Parts: sequence; structure tokens; C-alpha cells
Amino acid sequence: MQQGPPFYNHKRRLEMIKRRAVNIAVGLALALGFSAAAVAEDIYIPLISKGFQHQFWQAVKTGSEQAAKDYNVKVSFEGPETEAMVDKQIDMLSAALGKKPKAIGFAALDSKAALPLLKKAQAAHIPVVAFDSGVDSDIPVTTATTDNKAAAALAADKMAELIGKEGEVAVVAHDQTSRTGIDRRDGFVERMKAYPKIKIVSIQYGAGDQLKSTEITKSILQAYPHLKGAFGTNEGSAIGVLNGAKETKRKLVIIGYDSGKQQKDAIKDGSMAGAITQNPVGIGYKTVEAAVKALKGEKLPKVIDTGFYWYDKSNINDPKIVAVLYD
Repeated sequence: MQQGPPFYNHKRRLEMIKRRAVNIAVGLALALGFSAAAVAEDIYIPLISKGFQHQFWQAVKTGSEQAAKDYNVKVSFEGPETEAMVDKQIDMLSAALGKKPKAIGFAALDSKAALPLLKKAQAAHIPVVAFDSGVDSDIPVTTATTDNKAAAALAADKMAELIGKEGEVAVVAHDQTSRTGIDRRDGFVERMKAYPKIKIVSIQYGAGDQLKSTEITKSILQAYPHLKGAFGTNEGSAIGVLNGAKETKRKLVIIGYDSGKQQKDAIKDGSMAGAITQNPVGIGYKTVEAAVKALKGEKLPKVIDTGFYWYDKSNINDPKIVAVLYD
């Protein structure tokens, strides 16, 4: 068989080499594309919440699911039935870690009780993103939260203004072990020192449970017949204060925290003076977003401030406020 000239053969070999190179490049691109998609789908990020029953946590869940959709990752969201169930939350955290997630979101009921498990996550190189409540540790790569001290200080200022800057007030807090419970209590108490004629006569803890907080409020009102105001540090606490005042037929300046239909209705009808609202959807979204960024090796701030607002009858229908309220 007669062969072509040397130049023709050389040109033909070059074309074959180019075709092979293109085929290899296409194959690699497809393989990498499929791999990237598979990796994204394989990223599982469980979020262990402080609770599940309050509408606040359902709003956080909504935000986390939106971020999961936007970033093409899988999330789960769970929490104990009440915010008093520290042991159950620890069991949930342990079970979540047992599934070997890529990262984890955690809102601590007890900021110290979870440390052994968080150390286990750190040893396994699983980034921990704290949300809502911080953890007394440097293990979390960041914390997506409200500046609860500043928010509670604003609640104190509003209370002082509404009771004429003098008189007795009380605090019904959700707990004294989580970062939110501590910071909201302390933020309120510390700011009230600026009002020497106001005395905080009682600080009680109702685990964020409406019924328990109602009974606590009734006992406070019985002990302090001249009480002018009370601050409930989360949704359940605030509704408990509201119900306690109603059941004892006591006129009281009530300031709440968070949102929910009952609080919104109470503010609209005047039985609650106002409340602090966080941005729960934003908290959920930023938690998942931060986890994804941590997995990419991006540098994160120590705290992701998700903001807060005061709302009352005068601004409850403001679009900026409506956007962060929930039923």
C-alpha cells in the first residue's frame, strides 16, 4: 500500500492527537461536572435546634430549607419538644454526629453540656455553626445570632418609658443556661441600672413553656401587688406573662420577645405593649450558608449578626417589620 507524503502523514497524526485530546477533555469535564453535582448532593448538614414547638423555630427551619435549596445541599431540622429537655437535645446531637455529616448547626440549650460532643465533631473535622444560642467554646466556626444583650436593653428602655421611669418590674425568662437566656436577662437587668427609680423585684425561669410561665407570673403578681411591668424573654415566656395577667385581672405593661400569632394579636389589641423580634428566617439561612462557606475553606466572622427590631401597635404593619414577623 502506498503511503502519503511525510507532510500529509504528520498532519494526519496531529489531527488524531487533537481529536483524542478533545475527547479526553470532554470526558474529564463531564466526569468533573457529575462529580461536583454528586458532591453537592452529598453534603448533609443537620441543624439541632433548642425546640420545635414555637413558631420561631419553624421560621428558622424555613430559612434553613431555603438556603439548602439555594446552595444545593441537604439539611434536616429537629429539636426537643420543650426547651427544658437538655438531655434529649444532647441525644439528638449525638445521633446527628453518628450520621457523619459534612457540617452541623447547633443551638445549645445548655452552652456547656454539649462540649464533649462538640469536641468529638472538631476531632472529626466537622465544622460546627452555632445558631441562636452561642456555645461557651471556640469550637464553632461562627455563630448566627441576634445581639440579644442589645435587644433586651432596648426592651428595658421601652419598659422604663412606658411605666414613667419608676416602679417595680419582673422578668420571666426562658432559662439561665443557654446564651440567649443569659444575655436577654442580663441585657435587661444591666440597662435598668440606668433608671434608679425602677426596681427589678423578681427574675423567674419558666423554660419557655406557656403554662409554667403563666403560673410563675401569677405567683409574682400575688407577691408584688404594685408590680407595673413584666418582660418575657421568648415567645412562650411572653405568652405566659400575658395569660398570667389576664387570669389575675391585673393591668400590667408587658413586653415580649419573638413573634407568633398570639403576641401579634395581643399587641394589636393593646394587652401587650410591644416586643422585640429577631429575624428567624435569616438565622436559619445564615446558618446553612455559613456551613457551606466553612466547607469551602472561606474565612467567617466570629459572629453573624442577624438583627432585631422593636415592634408595637404603631409599626406592626410596617413592611420592614412584617418581613420578620411570623405566625
